[in-house]
Amino acid sequence: MKRINFPWRFFLLHLAFSGIILFFIAGCDNIQANEEEDLTAFLALTNASQNGAPGEAFYTPPSPLPEGDHGDLISYRQTDVVLPGAPNFASWLVLYHSTDALGAPNAVTGTVILPLTRWTGSGRRPIVSYAVGTHGLSHEWAPSKQLANGTDYENSNIVAALNSGYAVLVTDNPGYTDGDIPTYMSGIAQGHAVLDIITAALQIPYIPLSENAKIAIWGYSQGGQSASFAGELQPSYAPDLNLAGVAAGGVPADFFEVARYLDGNNGSSFLLETVIGLWSQYPEGIPLEELMNAEGEAAIEKGLSMGVFEALFEFMNTSLSTFAKGGMSLEALMGIPSVNQTLTAQALGNSAIKAPVFLYHGTADEFIPLEQALVLREKYNDLGVKTAYMVFSGEHITTQFQAAPFVLSWLQDRFDGVAVTGSSEPVNPRPVSTANPVDGDFIFSLNQWTLDATMRLNTLNQDVDMPGDSTFTAETNMTTNTITGTMSIPKFPAPIWVILPLKVRLEIIPTEPMSGTASLDNAGQLHVHGHAYVTIKIKSAGLTNYTGIPIGLRTEEPVDFAIDFDGPVSSLGDGTLTFSGETTFPTITGGALAPLFTALMSGPGQEYSFTVLAPEPTAW
Repeated sequence: MKRINFPWRFFLLHLAFSGIILFFIAGCDNIQANEEEDLTAFLALTNASQNGAPGEAFYTPPSPLPEGDHGDLISYRQTDVVLPGAPNFASWLVLYHSTDALGAPNAVTGTVILPLTRWTGSGRRPIVSYAVGTHGLSHEWAPSKQLANGTDYENSNIVAALNSGYAVLVTDNPGYTDGDIPTYMSGIAQGHAVLDIITAALQIPYIPLSENAKIAIWGYSQGGQSASFAGELQPSYAPDLNLAGVAAGGVPADFFEVARYLDGNNGSSFLLETVIGLWSQYPEGIPLEELMNAEGEAAIEKGLSMGVFEALFEFMNTSLSTFAKGGMSLEALMGIPSVNQTLTAQALGNSAIKAPVFLYHGTADEFIPLEQALVLREKYNDLGVKTAYMVFSGEHITTQFQAAPFVLSWLQDRFDGVAVTGSSEPVNPRPVSTANPVDGDFIFSLNQWTLDATMRLNTLNQDVDMPGDSTFTAETNMTTNTITGTMSIPKFPAPIWVILPLKVRLEIIPTEPMSGTASLDNAGQLHVHGHAYVTIKIKSAGLTNYTGIPIGLRTEEPVDFAIDFDGPVSSLGDGTLTFSGETTFPTITGGALAPLFTALMSGPGQEYSFTVLAPEPTAW
């Protein structure tokens, strides 16, 4: 048999070369998947290729719009976003093709935020399309502009998502481009914008995100409507997106019920803004020129110039009939065939979402009624959607931010591929509304919220932690800008080191209701300033919790704890509502040991920190 002389050397060289090529390709894929720690080179390429106009000119779309499919990127440029507490990140403004609720092409702006930290989870870095709640109709309140100024009231949630390692995309929603009016609460248009920004972000040159990445959609209030519509539309509108889950809270699923809840009540501004937004999208369905009187026309002009918080107080408790010709009632307006058809088009729960869904709501919600949101869950269940539902005890704003860690935990499971098991049917009794009256003064209640409190005794340089079952109760009247309330702190042993480690049993008793001022400004900043006066009693002292000797001492005068806070409204739910400062403990009186404890505990410079936390949610 003739021997075949196989070129082994050539084969080995070919194999080695192929291995190098495969390694390079795999390395590039890993880089595209954002698995490299150093993204500097990619950012340099990305920013060098930017083609977006500078400044305000970015918000003027080219006319006519260039050719492109929905989701195609029109232009982008680097932008500076201010997000205190976030990891290092890069951010871009994007202008992209989308589709309005009537099927016409439009252009929408938004923000793409990419953490500059290595993704260490499974698969590619996940992407969260974050749908914002109501920002107001003024173009200055476009989310991209608020993010650039560091003043977006939803920063807390966005930061939490970035700290989880996710890329976060925030659409401005349609209508914040120059010359346009926001199509506020037009669910289909908003859902399209939420989906299309994902496609647009993936088209930013060299951006280290993968088309195979798992995607989640998260929104609350208006954003809950947007997220739900995006989920329902995705199978037909953007089927190639790898949608892993949809989280939607405070969802206005039934516009007829929501309108009745808002009209003439605390949330009247949202109804007026909805009328304007739907008119912008459906001018034939909502013929404002035929329906509005002179006062209504003035209200529309004013509403278009306001952000969400200014409008909230400007139009509070104002019925829509005030603005309608002939004083036409809400029911009469909703009975007009074209109006009825337009509102019906905003209904959710008519199409199945193919990914798992996490819904949540606050039982004390004063803007979006609870029951219609519960019905949405039942509609999804009937459609075979895998749903989970969580109920919070807070009102609308509190729930938006308290829910964030629960939402992110649920999303993490979806990104990790954890299967959704069990029934989607409710596991607890049907929740009922605990909202304050929604007409009259705008009252915000904190009913026995957890009080995480610590005092630092300056003289002894020691911390005294209050019991875990301490509570804070307050009623805040945002109309009169007043707050009243109280702290409830059970008797507790406090270890104090003098020569020996003593266990001193303390009792902190309010001497009068906490009182002060509370307000929410037009920028969404919460301001609370008041005083809580308490008497501190020293009931006993001993070496253990059980061997204390009764001594019956107390402060000669009440201790004044200043209750001062200035910060974002998100603090009501995200665990950052903290009152801290220094106070003076008066002389201790009541017995022979009073001079000793006066020396140990009295005097100025006593520090304190009181953090108020919303109650834990429950599943439904």
